[in-house]
Amino acid sequence: MSSEITTTTPIHRPRRLRRTATLRRCCVETTLTVDDLIYPMFVMEGEEQKVEIASMPGCYRYTLDLLLKEIAEVYHLGINAVALFPVIPEANKDDTGTESYNPEGLVQRTVKAIKQAVPEILVITDIALDPFTTHGHDGIVDENGVILNDPTVEVLVKMAVSQAAAGSDMVAPSDMMDGRIGAIRKALDAQGYIDVRILAYSAKYASAYYGPFRDALDSAPKFGDKKTYQMDAANAREAIKEVALDIAEGADIVMVKPALAYLDIVRQVKDYTNLPVAVYNVSGEYAMIKAAAQNGWIDEKKVILETLTSMKRAGADLILTYFAKEVALMLK
Repeated sequence: MSSEITTTTPIHRPRRLRRTATLRRCCVETTLTVDDLIYPMFVMEGEEQKVEIASMPGCYRYTLDLLLKEIAEVYHLGINAVALFPVIPEANKDDTGTESYNPEGLVQRTVKAIKQAVPEILVITDIALDPFTTHGHDGIVDENGVILNDPTVEVLVKMAVSQAAAGSDMVAPSDMMDGRIGAIRKALDAQGYIDVRILAYSAKYASAYYGPFRDALDSAPKFGDKKTYQMDAANAREAIKEVALDIAEGADIVMVKPALAYLDIVRQVKDYTNLPVAVYNVSGEYAMIKAAAQNGWIDEKKVILETLTSMKRAGADLILTYFAKEVALMLK
């Protein structure tokens, strides 16, 4: 008996193009490359220390001397950009985050050192107050526990200008205060930093996926939550509104954060704008894969590549990911 399917209509055989690995490579629609990756890194005070973050296996807090060695290594692997996040000593924190715009602060010193050691790599610096405040919120808090928008923006502007003066290639406001992109753009231009780019955390959700990151920086809010300024996980149209406002105010790149649970938002944002779209493969997403891999439940490398490829397929042009070094090694 013949194995051929008998039918009066033509049989479509998409499997023909899956038959061999060579064919599959020729027909691939989405390709993940090292150029897509931005490596988030944690810097702390001190010397010759590299401390693993318990909830983020394989991620470390580095003192500046060791951070520079790690950055030189990842740049050699082809990673073009790093995003800096500082671990600020408690003694340097206050209620209004004044350390954030200290010209001799940890971030500013780190940026200067990186640009001297590895001048070609892009340095992206975070604009938010939570690492610098005693209360762990991204803004100025009044006596009633309300996060004040406009006074916060004034501090964020100082922070951005200070980082630009230190040599930051791109500032990344992650605070979700209203109007901060326009205020930062205006101040940067007025100070002559017209080429400093703004990567706007435009659609940043009040997510439960951030826990390990807050462990890394010891920046969890000391009271309440961040739902009065970060977005509700149930909202999609609001994301487009936030993206539109940031574009109008001068953002060069817009971001969706987190990534994996918000791929529908990534697609909508990509369809809305011609600007580059970034996503943040956040700490909780990273930690879940690491935990499952440590228990032998998944093939770690395959899941990492599949996960990041899904972000590109959804429309991401750039991916901030703690897997960046591992992926660069895999692709190399």
